[in-house]
Amino acid sequence: MTITLGSLFDGIGVFPLAASRYGIEALWASEIEKVPISITKRHFPNMRHLGDITKLRGGDIPPVHIITFGSPCQNLSMIGQREGLTGEKSSLFHHAIRIIKEMRCATNGKYPVIAVWENVRGAFSSNNRLDFRAVLESFTDTKIPMPLSGKWAGAGMVRGGTADVCWRLLDAQYWGEPSLAQRRKRIFIVADFGGQRASEILFKAHKLQLLSKTSREITMHFAKTNRIFIDKARGKIPILCPFEERRIRGAGKNRDRKAFVRAFGRPDEPFPTLLAGSVNIFSFWYEGEEKEGYIRYLTPIECERLMGLPENWTAFSDTGMLNSDHSRCRALGNAIALPCAEYIMAGIAETLEKSEE
Repeated sequence: MTITLGSLFDGIGVFPLAASRYGIEALWASEIEKVPISITKRHFPNMRHLGDITKLRGGDIPPVHIITFGSPCQNLSMIGQREGLTGEKSSLFHHAIRIIKEMRCATNGKYPVIAVWENVRGAFSSNNRLDFRAVLESFTDTKIPMPLSGKWAGAGMVRGGTADVCWRLLDAQYWGEPSLAQRRKRIFIVADFGGQRASEILFKAHKLQLLSKTSREITMHFAKTNRIFIDKARGKIPILCPFEERRIRGAGKNRDRKAFVRAFGRPDEPFPTLLAGSVNIFSFWYEGEEKEGYIRYLTPIECERLMGLPENWTAFSDTGMLNSDHSRCRALGNAIALPCAEYIMAGIAETLEKSEE
């Protein structure tokens, strides 16, 4: 059996890429941004592009075993306006749920078997924590009580009338070989409409990357990434400190010295989350020569590495045109960390293949 996948809010094709590594075939994608579409077309020329999600009908498109979607997070993010699921962008979540229900209705409940949702950690708390309950209720068609603690845990499960649902907060810095060195926390939900296997997929054993590296080892890693080698630096140790430009600007505007200092990461910390609408920068100096240091931007290839993607994944369009650095970094800031997506796709492939035996 060939397991098939459809990718809503596809972006640059991270879910299809992760799926392809476990024998899952991506049949179609829905995306409206031109540059991400061109990137995905280059890597998956046989995958159909269906266009605007608001114009799709689940009963009219090819049925698939898996539907993935990282719906827009702007209204859920901690750095946004926090309108929640009623916001113009994040409300598009409901179109994905509609398409899933329409496909299941058209196929007598056979497809999709699994749905995967990815979004920012802010979804736990937006709209007085009611948005995440609405998400769970949308998948299960069941009333979900609020937690007694008043807060959503970083992992959990519910079983409703239509789906077995598990969620888990995954931080990209603990995933991949080697670890990504990027602090990127995202909620992943797995909904199983064909059984009670969501926990098998999302909570299966995995060897996490331990934060046991010393500052020297980490700075050596980034030095090699940026082609600055210790032998060429006459034995001097390069220090790289990632920092959050958005927080620095806010702290400077508010004259908040403590917040300003906290925005500068230490050499042993991972890079802050890559953002589509922000500048990704870090400071560099040699140990003992702080006054000679400087600040520079991350390159698109460095951003791809931090997302666990192959180098130059975003470099070219399907016509061979070179994409601008700005459009590449914007697309990467909106993307999903590949190792996290691979972990989930590996679990789905293993679980569905086992069910067919």
